[in-house]
Amino acid sequence: MTIQQVLALDVGSTTTKARMFIQEEGSWNMAGYADRPTTVEAPEEDVMIGVIAVCRALETDLGIQIISDDGLLMPMGDGAVVACSSAGGGLRMVVGGVVREMTAESAERAALGAGAIVQDTFSINDGRFPVERVARMRALQPDMILFTGGTDGGQVSHVIALAEWIRAAEPRPRYGEGQRLPVIYAGNASARSLVSEILGDRVDLHVVDNLRPRLEVEVLGPAREAIHDVFMEHVMAQAPGYEKLLSIVDVPVLPTPGAFGRLVEQLAGDVEGDVLAVDVGGATTDIFSVVSGKLYRTVSANLGMSYSVANVFASANSDDIARWMPEPLSAEALREWTANKMIRPTTLPHLLSDLQTEHALVREAIRLALAHHNSLIVTLKGAEAGGARTPLLTTHGDLTGQAMVDMMKVEEIVGSGGVLSHAGRLSQVLAIMVDGFAPEGLTRLRVDLGFVMPHLGVLSLLDRDAAQQLTDQVLTEVGWCLAPVASVGGSPQVLAEVEIIRCGSREQMELRPGDFEVRQLDPESSVTLSCTPVRGVDVGVGPGRQLKVSLPASRGQLVLDGRGRPLSGAEEMSLAELVAQTRRNIEKLGCYRDEEELT
Repeated sequence: MTIQQVLALDVGSTTTKARMFIQEEGSWNMAGYADRPTTVEAPEEDVMIGVIAVCRALETDLGIQIISDDGLLMPMGDGAVVACSSAGGGLRMVVGGVVREMTAESAERAALGAGAIVQDTFSINDGRFPVERVARMRALQPDMILFTGGTDGGQVSHVIALAEWIRAAEPRPRYGEGQRLPVIYAGNASARSLVSEILGDRVDLHVVDNLRPRLEVEVLGPAREAIHDVFMEHVMAQAPGYEKLLSIVDVPVLPTPGAFGRLVEQLAGDVEGDVLAVDVGGATTDIFSVVSGKLYRTVSANLGMSYSVANVFASANSDDIARWMPEPLSAEALREWTANKMIRPTTLPHLLSDLQTEHALVREAIRLALAHHNSLIVTLKGAEAGGARTPLLTTHGDLTGQAMVDMMKVEEIVGSGGVLSHAGRLSQVLAIMVDGFAPEGLTRLRVDLGFVMPHLGVLSLLDRDAAQQLTDQVLTEVGWCLAPVASVGGSPQVLAEVEIIRCGSREQMELRPGDFEVRQLDPESSVTLSCTPVRGVDVGVGPGRQLKVSLPASRGQLVLDGRGRPLSGAEEMSLAELVAQTRRNIEKLGCYRDEEELT
């Protein structure tokens, strides 16, 4: 049977979001959407109450019946139901390894990539006493624990210590009173029997392949698959009302961040280079990257735009934030605005100055979250030679411990989350993403205006082609950024010669250091862009080499960014100069012009 319609659900921590996708004459479209409060907490304690409510809203919107007369979801006939969830705070995990900078780091990457929120990471060298680790594990009540350690065939003593800490903690899961906590062991194969002997009668133990079978090799796949399986079979089955949700879906329910990451992986498969994505939430900012075909994710747990907006202010000094305002703003005024937002996290900007302040803060949230991502997503560490730790070469020839994300190799950046998805104009999103990410070379920028990426990620389990077709429809083009980067120590007077052919006209210009030029793309026809950098300047194809591409028809804008990388800060320019620069740039983009058409 060919599937003609799909009901996709994202049961979030606060909101349940439903999207209906329908296929007509071989073409998939999003036919309708609705949002309603999630009902996992008391007094309802049944996620299906919220699911039924959001489906009734869809019925009204589409004029079709989704709920049967007895109040249940009807069989979809020629359709299907898919779902992802982060209700109840999402998938919460504790991870551990022998050494914090090696195996524990690998365990953290495996859990984050599977869509988990890592509550704590413990290791032999984390500076805590065993009794502190035990008390911490007992208090957290995670949904599951993942631990690893040692290379296959190596020493087992430290791994056994980790297992004994877990046994002593006797951790209990959040849901399912009397149930054993799922624990995944992904360490030294030689220790499996001993780990089973220590934990087998206390927890629900799952044994998978070692995350680090050798120091120079990291294998995340088996652990991630085990996390998904355990999430479905144990965590979801015990959560309030989830048993009924599991009975109606046609593919496994994924953690919402896992579904989001799956779609980012699919996006990366459509381009030759790497891909970055950001999900800016109220409490956290998640960064996803696909580097050389592998997905990585980090959660900046205290960098959000409502509940944890004060942490953005605390992590970035006031000048870092004020520089993105088109008019000067004192540190005191910025502090007061941030405090009011934290106290009333659900309020929305109603003055232009409020909107501009929020946009200044989200630039810094993205910048800080990307820096956090780059500090964790690094090449492998831990090789030893002659008793001393030495850099270890990966298959790509990179030194271990270096950031894996190379902005010059990033072909596309996708933005999602409240501030970006609900921005009034695409030019605002473009300005935020260019300033926050500081892309290099030529980069495409798109935004998820409808909060649909998790839905499409879980849909890809059912029909990858449908998910891909819908992705091209729902991700909105905001523009392209061309940012030449000079070699270290280089200071050319001209960065590149640029030629733009659009709407039958040809424009030639010199892009100089500090320039920020904006050109409107044509929604009816493609634009030819040619950029010839001077010696020592790279635009993504190598120093001094010409780039010539055809940009697709789009209502977005092309930014020619000559500000250099990294972007100049207060140490190079005064705050007044930075504010003036921002004002000029957003005027060129038309971010806040009253006469500009809203998206």
